[in-house]
Amino acid sequence: MRLSLVQYRDAAGVRGVAAIRDDKVARVVPGADSVRALALAAIAAQQSLADAVTAAGAGDVVDLDAVTLLPPIDHEDGAHLAMTGTGLTHLGSAEGRDKMHRAAKADDAPTDSMKMFLMGVEGGKPAAGAEGVQPEWFYKGDGSQLVAPGAPLLSPAFALDAGEEPEIAGIYLIDEDGTPVRLGFALANEFSDHVTERGNYLWLAHSKLRPAALGPELLVGDLPDDVRGTSRIVRDGATIWEKPFLSGEANMSHSIANLEHHHFKYGLFRRPGDVHVHFFGTATLSFAEGVQTQEGDVFEVEAAPFTLPVRNAIAVAAPAPVAIKVL
Repeated sequence: MRLSLVQYRDAAGVRGVAAIRDDKVARVVPGADSVRALALAAIAAQQSLADAVTAAGAGDVVDLDAVTLLPPIDHEDGAHLAMTGTGLTHLGSAEGRDKMHRAAKADDAPTDSMKMFLMGVEGGKPAAGAEGVQPEWFYKGDGSQLVAPGAPLLSPAFALDAGEEPEIAGIYLIDEDGTPVRLGFALANEFSDHVTERGNYLWLAHSKLRPAALGPELLVGDLPDDVRGTSRIVRDGATIWEKPFLSGEANMSHSIANLEHHHFKYGLFRRPGDVHVHFFGTATLSFAEGVQTQEGDVFEVEAAPFTLPVRNAIAVAAPAPVAIKVL
């Protein structure tokens, strides 16, 4: 049975959690005001998240068009939510990156991007109990960078590009004993600056320090092996670019378990009570096809089994000069 969870705020400003099952009707999860609190209670009761939702019962139907949708996971202290990701994890994901970096090379030797991708193809799906090759990894920000459904993706004034990355994110909560607990998966747009990245591969870290958006739903349980969706850009009401994208392990060069291992092997990512949103990568970018986005463009990402899309417009932040004080 399919189960996803949605966080929302009603007209009175009261938070709630709704469950969506196979009938695609959202119903209140009684007694729950956040997914994190619901998950903590489930861990304490030694229940699965799905069992905790079932035990809570089904409340009233929620009209999702009449409430304010929130990200499917958050933390009351944004400093305790980490957004991170891995790249070159999908079959075909190295092609665009390789072209981008090969343009700056005068020889035909494989780029570092292609080498990293081929390492994943060879060793990214180890046998159970074995350790696979580590992926490319990056940091995006804390909870302050997590954008709510429908809210704008704010591109810094100094950015050279505002590009979408349609993908799946794993959602995790760290147990009181330091064990990472996967709560589920969310559809995502891992917003990035591809022009900065193209300038020099060592600027990848800079290009990723941007906000990111999740769809409203937390898909509880396993992710299908083959996820197929559509990514599009809408400008002034008209679609200017659209392309299918693939995810799920059948379309990846790394297993999800291997990506999780190489993230959570670091002790600083196992702090009790923290939330982690980890982006698994993509192979589909409008930037790779020469699209130049602009302020006001709307990104739309949709994919089954998620019933609700990720939809966010581009906004540009005002310049914010940084003044350094010396004590």
